[in-house]
Amino acid sequence: MDENTEDKWLTRQDLADRLGLPVKTPAEWASKGTGPRYAKFGRHVRYRLSDVIDWEQQQFTEGKRDSAEV
Repeated sequence: MDENTEDKWLTRQDLADRLGLPVKTPAEWASKGTGPRYAKFGRHVRYRLSDVIDWEQQQFTEGKRDSAEV
């Protein structure tokens, strides 16, 4: 049976490594209610890869072009 990689669970360290950030950054996001959706299993925080990918896609912003550049 093939495991869907988007259903893989990531630790907070895995997420930090994926984004190239200190591990404290996702912890701060969680305390502020920002960042990707996560689940708690006892004291353990886990991020579903599909939720992380969705959140990453939402982070892209459309840059405003100066009307003089058009």
